[in-house]
Amino acid sequence: MRAGQSDTPQEIQSLLVDGYRRMTPREKLERVNQLNRSLRTLAIAGIRQRIGDDLPERELQLRLAALSIDRQTMIDAFGWDPDEHGL
Repeated sequence: MRAGQSDTPQEIQSLLVDGYRRMTPREKLERVNQLNRSLRTLAIAGIRQRIGDDLPERELQLRLAALSIDRQTMIDAFGWDPDEHGL
């Protein structure tokens, strides 16, 4: 699929855009927060699927952070190397 193309039918896309236009800024922010929570939940599920359910909480949080923070920052800030430990 090329940039600017969508697999969503145009009439559905129009309904979505109209719905977003009617939302208040607060409603939009709440929607973004819900999506972020969903992404975090999915990322944690993926980590647990790859590594196992018995991860200590700190390691789980470090692996989660390493999905969006560059390697050098992870090392500098947390003393944790994603290349050494894996994601």
